[in-house]
Amino acid sequence: MPEPSKSEYFVGVDFGGTKILAAVFDSSLKCLGRTKVSTKSERGSDAVIERVSRCVQDVVDECDLSLKQIRAVGIGAPGAVNPEVGEVIFAPNLEWEDVALKKELEKKLDLPVFLENDGNICTLGVYETELKGKPRHVVGIFLGTGIGGGIIIDGKLYSGFNRTAGEIGHMVIEVGGPKCGCGNRGCFEALASRTAIFRKIQAAVKDGQKTVLTEMLGEDLKDLRSGDLRKAIRKGDKFTEKIVEEAAEYTGIAVANLINVLNPEVVVLGGGVIDALEDEMMAIIVETAKDNAMSGTTKGIEIIASKVGDDAGIIGAAVLARRESK
Repeated sequence: MPEPSKSEYFVGVDFGGTKILAAVFDSSLKCLGRTKVSTKSERGSDAVIERVSRCVQDVVDECDLSLKQIRAVGIGAPGAVNPEVGEVIFAPNLEWEDVALKKELEKKLDLPVFLENDGNICTLGVYETELKGKPRHVVGIFLGTGIGGGIIIDGKLYSGFNRTAGEIGHMVIEVGGPKCGCGNRGCFEALASRTAIFRKIQAAVKDGQKTVLTEMLGEDLKDLRSGDLRKAIRKGDKFTEKIVEEAAEYTGIAVANLINVLNPEVVVLGGGVIDALEDEMMAIIVETAKDNAMSGTTKGIEIIASKVGDDAGIIGAAVLARRESK
């Protein structure tokens, strides 16, 4: 068999506040293998960039390939990103400001690296693979450690004047609400992200709230995961159910606002929280969105959960690498 040519492989990296996930894809976007490491953002940007580089090298090795066979690397990074210069302008969950991620990674890997905001990347991944690029206008909302989003208008990713459009997680939906990592109060992210949900649960437990979660994980709720919330709800834990319902209502309000402003054909929800709690959240999100959007504006609009789940980021990053390296 002939040696596969360099042009056949891409690496997609989904890089967030908690984990770095890298995967190798062939030219038809079939995933050949993946590797995951924790981000360890507290170690600072140099150490994290080293971890991203190592994760890419490991997954390429895992697939019995060499870096020479990779055409390009696509990466979705959290926060405000300038894709043209390849910089992370501001990422509150990482405590990064003005980090030259593209340049540093290209130095380490000796490969072309293309950078985009992670919410945009996830939206692109869902749009190209799941929605087959068909709808003209799409909004993606991804609930994970933070909340990312992406906007597609007329089939193209909309990035706005300063290239930072799509920061859906930082819409203020409760004036004077809880403090967000970005410094503002009452952001969508501070109300419905995994971090926000966990913080609410931990604070209530400290105040003496009884929950199945402490029986499952101990009083300090160490190692709490989104999937644990689903298990607690299925065991009849009304407290956990109420917290998750509140997050779903906030998400529904965010969806209603986006429908009023952008009127997309499809609103797609994804990320680890939706992945784990789709059955518990989606009906409430849809109902709240329809109740709060302007009368008549939701007609024919689909509000759906992504089926690619947490893989949207790596797929979208591979789509970016394939598109930009042509």
